[in-house]
Amino acid sequence: MPIKTLLIANRGEIAIRVIRSARAAGIRTVAIHTDLDATAPHVRAADVAVPVVSYLDIAEVVAAAVAAGADAIHPGYGFLSERSAFARAVEEAGIKLVGPSSTVMDKMGRKDAAREIAVAAGVPVVPAYTLDTPATELAYPVLVKAAAGGGGKGMRIVRNADEYAGAVEAAAREAAHSFGDDTLLIEKYVESGRHIEVQVMADAHGNVLHLFERDCSTQRRHQKVLEEAPAPTISEEIRKAVTSAAVALAAEVGYENAGTVEFLLDNASGEAYFLEMNTRLQVEHPVTELAVTVQGEHPDLVAVQLRIAAGEPLGFTQDDVALAGHAIEARVYAEDSFGGFLPQAGTTSIVRWAEHARVDQALEPGQVVSTAYDPMLGKVIARGPDRESARRALVAALDETAILGLTTNVGFLRALAASDEFRDATIDTAWLDHHEVPAPDADVARIGVAWVMALLAPSNPSDPFSADGWRSAGAASPFLARLDRTVAVDRVAGTADGRRVVELSAENHVLELEVDGVRHRITANVQRGVLEAVHQGQRFVFERPDPFAEHGPAEGDGSLLSPMPGTVLAVDVTVGDQVEEGQRLGVIEAMKMELVLKAPFAGTVSQVGAATGDQVQLKQLLFSVEALDG
Repeated sequence: MPIKTLLIANRGEIAIRVIRSARAAGIRTVAIHTDLDATAPHVRAADVAVPVVSYLDIAEVVAAAVAAGADAIHPGYGFLSERSAFARAVEEAGIKLVGPSSTVMDKMGRKDAAREIAVAAGVPVVPAYTLDTPATELAYPVLVKAAAGGGGKGMRIVRNADEYAGAVEAAAREAAHSFGDDTLLIEKYVESGRHIEVQVMADAHGNVLHLFERDCSTQRRHQKVLEEAPAPTISEEIRKAVTSAAVALAAEVGYENAGTVEFLLDNASGEAYFLEMNTRLQVEHPVTELAVTVQGEHPDLVAVQLRIAAGEPLGFTQDDVALAGHAIEARVYAEDSFGGFLPQAGTTSIVRWAEHARVDQALEPGQVVSTAYDPMLGKVIARGPDRESARRALVAALDETAILGLTTNVGFLRALAASDEFRDATIDTAWLDHHEVPAPDADVARIGVAWVMALLAPSNPSDPFSADGWRSAGAASPFLARLDRTVAVDRVAGTADGRRVVELSAENHVLELEVDGVRHRITANVQRGVLEAVHQGQRFVFERPDPFAEHGPAEGDGSLLSPMPGTVLAVDVTVGDQVEEGQRLGVIEAMKMELVLKAPFAGTVSQVGAATGDQVQLKQLLFSVEALDG
């Protein structure tokens, strides 16, 4: 039956993405939202919006769909998308889930059950152990991972028996928190491998086919960073092996709708092992849409999902599917990639997404980003006739992307995409865990801010922040911009900070400068109390030195400040406790990332600034430790 009203059980960029395809198909859309998201972009994009207390409350989400008259629910990814209990509740309510049945989700949505089915189907799997195997009998390294869910949550690499018990405890706690299920798997850890996944589509009429593969090897701690299609390093033999295995697996289990079968290609042995099946649409589905054609056109996978859910056949065969060019996706997160990858929160001021690439996003100026949800803000996807042209297009698109008021990972993504290692496709699944991406230099961004201050100066020589817009009329030369250090700008002579500068354009917060013969784009926000700029995706904040400000804590100070805004999960000590160096004092969590706070040295706890369950701000005092005498 045709779908008339579709509820999207999700938020952010994927909700907007689904709404776009549904609207094109003439389907009425219903958004759900918490109080925190009452004015979010996905709420405004839908035809109808229904409030819920939580995106994870199955009964509440299903009730919202019933109340809105929805005859189908699209779960997106994350939240309830792979919960068989949710799929079952949707079925019992007489509503169609845009995805597989609860029975199939039970079988394939869990890594342990899917592994057994793969073994029965003759698909190679990674060697594994049981939780009953003594830690001393494991062949290290091993990977401890959650049987439910994905996204790198509930995963730990263990390299010796001493680490094993703690890793199992931490992975189980994170799995329970993220997925409501603390079941774990223990598998051989492949030190050097490539993450290959196959997009499968299946209808209710027995048609199952693949839309080729993606390479998601560029990941950090099992969280994907850059994804691409097709896989750049595999042979045609491996391509045929993984795609045919994926189709056979989906057919064996009676799969329906969009799914992804993941494989790990061991670089040492050349073997491809089945990892898991994701019973939903993937975050990285856009690279398949841009690198594959179906009957000569790029497919809309959400539109195909909706047709399948309405009971229609796929309408095309495997022979109609072809590779056509290359596509690469970069995930934009609210995190400080060059500051420990810690989650970030705040309010955006200026948001500029790339104009020459596909962007799936739900972030706008003035939007509050909290730590309550996943940190992904959007995705930038570039396409080209070959991999190198796609890579260059992605670098250019990330240069165009500027988010101010909030720190993101765009600068990290840009540096990674521009690296020799990514260019040469030599990055495996463990590369980012062992290599650092060099932090961008602040010099050009500093010059850009100083140049803007000089542009603003003519409106009021004593106050360079009084103008609403930028001017090119010229300031008194030289102009001294007092940032984190003083920068001399001489617009008449064409110099700044001792470098040759040519102004190409300056308007609407975007400055195009030629610095020492190289063209640069800087997006700047220069106001009273705000001096920040984005250059090559990286946000730089320039604070003026205050001669009357107190100096930072003396060396050896035992104050532990919150490294990120978040929730206190545990407080292990009280005032007066004696602690050893490295002893755990507490745990803080934000955006499903846990961070352990440890004693900087042996001493006595003199302050405890938060309790379990408290919401804390960035740099809030959590603990103080006084060193022991002597």
